[in-house]
Amino acid sequence: MSKNSIKEFVNEKNKVKKIFTAGPASLLEENIKGLRPCFGRGDFDYDRVEKFVLNKLKKMSKHKHIARMQGSGSLALEIVVTNFIYGKVLIVDTGYYSDRLYMLTKDSKKSFKRISLIKKIKWTEIDKFKDKFDWIWACPTETSMGLKIPIKKLKKLSIKFKSKLALDATGSFALEENHNLADVISYSSCKGLFGLTGASFVSFNILPKNEVNSFYLNIFNHIEKKMTGPYHAICSLYEVLKIHTKIKKSVIINKKKFVSKMKK
Repeated sequence: MSKNSIKEFVNEKNKVKKIFTAGPASLLEENIKGLRPCFGRGDFDYDRVEKFVLNKLKKMSKHKHIARMQGSGSLALEIVVTNFIYGKVLIVDTGYYSDRLYMLTKDSKKSFKRISLIKKIKWTEIDKFKDKFDWIWACPTETSMGLKIPIKKLKKLSIKFKSKLALDATGSFALEENHNLADVISYSSCKGLFGLTGASFVSFNILPKNEVNSFYLNIFNHIEKKMTGPYHAICSLYEVLKIHTKIKKSVIINKKKFVSKMKK
């Protein structure tokens, strides 16, 4: 397929269905250009592509380690709570997506018994609250209600509570700043990264301590590539990340124009 035919194909598909979101609804020429045949072992071309993408993501988040897996951002969330979170846990209640964090934490407490206490507090009340926790888990960008809590504020909260900080960064990563302030973050290949759906990531500085008696939920099995990976979703990011700053800028301009037109 020629460059022009790829552009025509993408334009035609985007005209058929107009959805106002950064991703996963958008389809880019770069998503298509990056695709190629892939195999999980002995494919040196794919290894080069994946190394480029993962190094780029680590540079963006400023975390030491990254795990990639085939699945949604919800899979990454479950891997975060299963592998990293233990003891007393505080969930910052911001709406629909924080409710998911609360549900996953309760399930992990019941199944793996590494969590001793779960407390949920409304985001409007966090400045008034006092206690100590092992972990705080929050969603800094709650897209269900258009709410953004600055990550710096959540970091101050974790210091106040002497806690480690985990973030559901699916709606904020690559769009907002300061994700490096969290100990662990999770996000997906779409949304702010502008890739195709199908890959999710966990970026972290500290190695997980929890013993996980599950093949698929053990983060090290994904790091060691013991199962099929998100090969084509990774490939869709290969060309996108080279011009990510440019795409991000265009999205921000588009959002500002939308807000201005729809301010009433």
